[in-house]
This record gives sequence, structure tokens and C-alpha cells, in this order.
Amino acid sequence: MTTDMTTLEISLNGERIQTEALTLQALLLAQGYALQSAFACAINSAFVPRPQWPARTLHNGDRIDVVTPITGG
Repeated sequence: MTTDMTTLEISLNGERIQTEALTLQALLLAQGYALQSAFACAINSAFVPRPQWPARTLHNGDRIDVVTPITGG
């Protein structure tokens, strides 16, 4: 049986997952992140500006870190 879907194996916040998402934005949406929320993303330790999320493609082995601000002091 063959499939047209590409499955990638990546690391999301230190957890290895498999995803069919091909872009950073698609991954975030698939993982339930609300895009209007305050958070930042890095791929392989490189910050990815929010305007680039829809076009930033993912590759096998990528390490994605989603960082949210912490309030308090």
C-alpha cells in the first residue's frame, strides 16, 4: 500500500513525534497552538520570525522549540 502523504519525524519541545505537517505553521495548528497567542518558535536553535511560519518547511530530524513568555517576577 502506498500513500501520497509524507510523514516526518521531528522533535517538538524535546518529544519525538511523527507529523504530516510540511510547514511550521501547519505543525503548530495540528498540535493545537492558537496562532494569535504569544509564543516564539525556533527550528534547530534558529529563531523563525512569525511572518515566515507559513512558508518555513520542515525536514526529517528538525528540532522545533516553542517558547512561551512567563509572567511574574
